[in-house]
Amino acid sequence: MNRIDATFNRLRAEGQSAFVAYIAAGDPNLEATFHIVEAMEKWGVDIVELGVPFSDPMADGTVNQQAAERALHAGATVPGVLDLVRRIRQNSSIPIVLYNYMNPIYTYGFSRFLNDARDAGVDGLLLLDLPPEEQDANEELRAATDLRFIRLIAPTTPEERIARIAARAEGFIYYVSREGVTGERSDIAADLDSQLALIRRFAKVPVVVGFGVSKPEQAFAIAAKADGVVVGSAIVRQIAAHGASPDLVEKLADTVCPLVEATRQAAATK
Repeated sequence: MNRIDATFNRLRAEGQSAFVAYIAAGDPNLEATFHIVEAMEKWGVDIVELGVPFSDPMADGTVNQQAAERALHAGATVPGVLDLVRRIRQNSSIPIVLYNYMNPIYTYGFSRFLNDARDAGVDGLLLLDLPPEEQDANEELRAATDLRFIRLIAPTTPEERIARIAARAEGFIYYVSREGVTGERSDIAADLDSQLALIRRFAKVPVVVGFGVSKPEQAFAIAAKADGVVVGSAIVRQIAAHGASPDLVEKLADTVCPLVEATRQAAATK
């Protein structure tokens, strides 16, 4: 079974929601990313999203854009990220989703990328600029049965389109709870309950919520409602602040562990 599916099956049986952590692969360098992922698994992170560095990340806010830039300057490439996943897989079974854009993949070669990602141990792909219609129209995209294509739904997505996206969703649906780009917010979206209810009318896979989540109390509130919560910018900001420190992993624990614990505590409210 795909590791994403197995993780959500286990969490559902335990009455838990997933904690999903986003980081940019190669920020501050690929060696550091390896140790961060290794530590995150020990801290209880359920799924890791690795952002593949790209020069024009249109869905990302300033924090994640700068992380991609740092990673590119440090020499991160698509082959380097896949090698990183292979190294992680030597001792880890944590589900890995690659957060990516189409341009680097087509430059690499799409069919080759799908095969290499699967063989490296990637479990899912979140392609920010791949509409579902384009996947349906291209045979090479429909052939990747071992990888889960994660779908995005936004607050502005019409109900008819939500139904179409949900019908083809794999792994989990990523609900973008805020309009605009990634980044930290001081509160959660006021319409979260109604939007989750609408998506769940059509969804056959778990629904996780991201964009704007940065504090344990936000993670708790969302995990009590959704199947998972995604935190990215708050973690990436700490990597930016402490990337040159030999204590980077220990510094990150101060941010990640309270978020994981809040997600776990939300199980009592379900």
